[in-house]
Amino acid sequence: MPSTNTTARHSGEAGLPARSPLIGWLAVSAVMLGIFSIVTTEILPIGLLTTIGSDFAVSDGMAGLMLTMPGLLAAISAPVVTVATAHVDRRLMLCAFTFLLAVANFLAAAAPDYWLVLVSRVIVGVVIGGFWSIGAGLAERLVPAASVGRATSVIFAAVPLGSVLGVPAGTFIGDLAGWRTAFTVMGVLTVGVLALLLLVMPPLPPGRTTRPSVLRSMLGGVNTRFALLLTFLAVLAHFGTYTYVTPFLEQVTGTSPHLVTVSLLVYGAAGIAGNFLGGAAVTRHPRATFALAVGLIATVTLLLPLLGHRQVAAVALLAVWGLAYGAVPVSSQTWFTKAAPDAPEAASVLFTASFQLTIALGAVAGGAVVDRTSPSTVMTLGGLVAVLAVVAARAHSTRHLTWPDRT
Repeated sequence: MPSTNTTARHSGEAGLPARSPLIGWLAVSAVMLGIFSIVTTEILPIGLLTTIGSDFAVSDGMAGLMLTMPGLLAAISAPVVTVATAHVDRRLMLCAFTFLLAVANFLAAAAPDYWLVLVSRVIVGVVIGGFWSIGAGLAERLVPAASVGRATSVIFAAVPLGSVLGVPAGTFIGDLAGWRTAFTVMGVLTVGVLALLLLVMPPLPPGRTTRPSVLRSMLGGVNTRFALLLTFLAVLAHFGTYTYVTPFLEQVTGTSPHLVTVSLLVYGAAGIAGNFLGGAAVTRHPRATFALAVGLIATVTLLLPLLGHRQVAAVALLAVWGLAYGAVPVSSQTWFTKAAPDAPEAASVLFTASFQLTIALGAVAGGAVVDRTSPSTVMTLGGLVAVLAVVAARAHSTRHLTWPDRT
């Protein structure tokens, strides 16, 4: 990976043979597909939550542990794995994590007991923390400097693509052939991604190590603390509610399984637009972009209990929700990068760890609420948390804080 305390190197970095732009872009595509597989595997249970829960006779809240476990383990593995493997070729690490992801999917597909499903989700968490921390910042080592921004957008497009293609497709396969088949298909897809990585990813000897002292130094900065706070509030609001959107659609809206898939497809399609719109705006207007995104999430989740009884209204609100959330990951990553412009890998580690830990907390908090109250209550509480995120973004502005320049 690039150094954490020097300027980034690009595809022509010293000591490595020159590579063709085509190979570089194929490598970028392989990383994107790897993240697509990870994102889809991570959130696949959202569309299959009630089906899996019924098969193992567990509640919706207990089934939500399938989202909690990966997030928790990813938060731990992001800094631990990045520091522990700092001297290992990054190509080898990406391939190893992709192999583990395939194993996790096949294990979930064959699991006779729910605890084995959770074991598979632990493996997924380790993969998320390691692959994301390494892969999120690889664009600058794979393509020429002038193409880094575009390549980074391609890599991050895997997040909404996982929602627009992966989760609805997985839900459709689950409805058609069973949830185990959905995980089997993901396992086969992941094996294909592994083959592509082996074919097109060049050797990526590590740069300088990401030391714990660098991470501690970042945590001392006020901009990093704001990035952590905003990420915590935005992701808690989103995953505390979106994890249980299927029970909401089934119980409150009265949506059939087929229309649940369609609704998630609409959400994901809007998420793709939100990703690119947010990516285009956040560099110039980081505060406004993040505040607008979480403000829309607050609006949607507060309105769903009031208007979500009607199918058309629920789908329309989901489209706005997807558009808003599509901008959240790129906004969060941008805030961390702006807080530490000379430590890109360390910024990626903190982004991954905080994001994934909050996914876990959001899923478990939402599960506790939904088991004791209702999906509508979950939506309302999530909306109030999103309002706090808007307030936090506004506080960064009123304090007239600025980001450091890259040295």
